[in-house]
Amino acid sequence: MSTARTALETEEHQALRAAVAALGKRYGRGYMTTVIREGKHTDELWAEAAKLGYLGVNLPEEYGGGGGGMAELSIVLEELGAAGSPLLMMIVSPAICGTVIARFGTEEQKRAWLPGLADGSLTMAFGITEPDAGSNSHRITTTARRDGHDWVLTGRKVFVSGVDIADATLIVGRTEDARSGKLKPCLFIVPRDAPGFGRNQIDMELHAPEKQFELVLDDVRLPADALVGDEDAGLLQLFAGLNPERIMTAAFGIGMGRFALGRAVEYARTRQVWKDPIGAHQAIAHPLATAHIDLELSRLMMQKAARLYDEGDDIGAGEAANMAKYAAGEACVKAVDQAVHTLGGNGLTREYGLASLITASRVARIAPVSREMILNYVSHQSLGLPKSY
Repeated sequence: MSTARTALETEEHQALRAAVAALGKRYGRGYMTTVIREGKHTDELWAEAAKLGYLGVNLPEEYGGGGGGMAELSIVLEELGAAGSPLLMMIVSPAICGTVIARFGTEEQKRAWLPGLADGSLTMAFGITEPDAGSNSHRITTTARRDGHDWVLTGRKVFVSGVDIADATLIVGRTEDARSGKLKPCLFIVPRDAPGFGRNQIDMELHAPEKQFELVLDDVRLPADALVGDEDAGLLQLFAGLNPERIMTAAFGIGMGRFALGRAVEYARTRQVWKDPIGAHQAIAHPLATAHIDLELSRLMMQKAARLYDEGDDIGAGEAANMAKYAAGEACVKAVDQAVHTLGGNGLTREYGLASLITASRVARIAPVSREMILNYVSHQSLGLPKSY
């Protein structure tokens, strides 16, 4: 498939895309399916991507990163996904947690975490979703109270990725404002071995190296410096991490969609039932062309969101990141569905590696925020329609 990106990307971005694509090709879908089947983690690919500087490409140079931004990091995840071997923890560790600490952390927190997040030796998970809150982050009930110089956290989280391999989890809790008595969101670094910090793996139909967990925080005592940033910053700091999450989820979906579409196109070129390859028939060719267009359009919005974010326009980036995530989720699901349909029965075999993506592709529609909530956001924030919730 030809892709016309050269006019929009710098030579550095084109070179990064080509280099990461080469790395992904060395691993590919076969590597990922083997890791999943054997119940292992993507340690080898993670380590090599880190060694080449790809994991920390968005983090500040003074802390071992590449000095780039979400534009560069999204390229890395997209190209690994297009090769069939995406690293889901890239969304969480360098994109969310690395960004939040780089923007709002103390000097001590930056020195303690950013070099390790950049070189892959440290990994962070991110816990925001709760059983009774769902998409409503204003209903978060995990609370943090002061006890002398310490903080004490109590609450529950669900669908937290990679807690078993993460050195710490960035937990979204709520502290009480002494002036108003209202609860406000705050971010805390919770080490994996903190007393009272329990985890239970959630049994998922989704087959991925990264496992999902429910967390229980039972009076987890943390030092004062576990708080990231200003206690009064609240939503500003939270959305500084959520916008990169949406941009990277878009990259995840675009990469997966490209992988599925590539498999389908290759099959349609060579599969011959009558006198011509099946790709010569418009009933096969046109839906694949439509899927390609949708993926390309999604990338444009993702690039816009990344650029706005990297330029410091948090409000503009928020709107674009939500749109990019929505568009990429829809494009990914449609591309995977059409790819499986193109291959027919072969699309459901393990040999071709597409059947498992039927479930996996839905992730970009559901997480980290549902498409319905994005439509609520766009109708209310972008179009100025009355709020319905």
